[in-house]
Amino acid sequence: MKPRLALLALALSGCAAVPRAAAPPPHAAYAWVTFDAARPTGSGADGFADRAAGRRLTVGDPVRVASISKLVVALGVMRMVEAGNLDLDADVSRWLGWPLRNPAFPDRPITLRLLLSHRSSLQDEVDYVIPLDRTVQAALADPKAFDAAHPPGTFFRYSNLNFPVVATVMEKASGERFDRLIQRLVLEPLALDACFNWTTCSERAIDRAVILYAQDGEILRDDLKGAPPPCPVTPAADGSCDWNAYRIGTNGALFSPQGGLRISAAGLAGVGQLLLRDGRLPDGTPFLSPASLAEMTRGEWRSDGENGATDENFYCAYGLAVQILAACAPGDDPFGDGVPRVGHAGDAYRVRSGLWVDRASGTGVAYFATGIAEDAPRGRSAYRTIEEWLAQVP
Repeated sequence: MKPRLALLALALSGCAAVPRAAAPPPHAAYAWVTFDAARPTGSGADGFADRAAGRRLTVGDPVRVASISKLVVALGVMRMVEAGNLDLDADVSRWLGWPLRNPAFPDRPITLRLLLSHRSSLQDEVDYVIPLDRTVQAALADPKAFDAAHPPGTFFRYSNLNFPVVATVMEKASGERFDRLIQRLVLEPLALDACFNWTTCSERAIDRAVILYAQDGEILRDDLKGAPPPCPVTPAADGSCDWNAYRIGTNGALFSPQGGLRISAAGLAGVGQLLLRDGRLPDGTPFLSPASLAEMTRGEWRSDGENGATDENFYCAYGLAVQILAACAPGDDPFGDGVPRVGHAGDAYRVRSGLWVDRASGTGVAYFATGIAEDAPRGRSAYRTIEEWLAQVP
């Protein structure tokens, strides 16, 4: 019996070894897709994408999936590395055009490998949402942006701030605006109707946008009413939003590379299938080499209890924008079966999301749930009960 089916059988039989997590709260909406390398193997959705319109959620409706966005950005980086446009181990200052240094360790260069694996010494003590009239360079001039206690490469500290830097490097190396670049490098080749901050999504995707709600019904994000947002970036300090005049390579934060991907559960499954096919497209065309995929997923950091900051063992092993599960189970294992999986979780604006693949068995699951309280109960792991429930869908 496959691991996922075995878990379900245990739950239905009342065995307490790996209990089925509690069902979603009544105000939540959720969607999930299970898949193998060739096709979806199951799917489901419930709740509302738009409560006022009475529009039910489907697995094809795009939602802001939060930090799973980082994995998609890394796919773009690796394609640029394979093309010779970027180097994982070079000082990123060479592309930025200014020295990126932790002021406490000025002789230690910061590389894409360190940024992607959250070992750069950047930390979220300054705002990683950088407005239109400000640059990444100006934001990082504040010493609070850096961990003064740990040199680059020595300590894992999950930081969203890494990804505006990554996106800025990508822009400088390519001469393309980040949202268009990631569309060309990743989303179009994978045939995904997805986008960062809605700028390159189709009209149909915009019509199907999933509205993000708080528990009291307050609208938090993406009430688009069938039209793209007039200002898809963080406005300037004076409220203006001339975003088409943006100077490429100065502020990669604009399109939220750390969490701004809008994609459906079905689309996420397509990303997961790429991981199961060793970087090949459905027709066998190479998208990434197996070596590049192995580079992303092999693990740059593994917790020894002292070499990283992690809440409740949520992170225990990490690659290049890829989480590796079951490194310190049960803390980092929402599945509860101890099987190593790779992918990423997401958490923002009351959304909990996940994309996980078991490359040994050739199976995976993509899911998200909206309307989840920030203090929603944890399950047996460091994940919330809703995430454990969705991880275990049959």
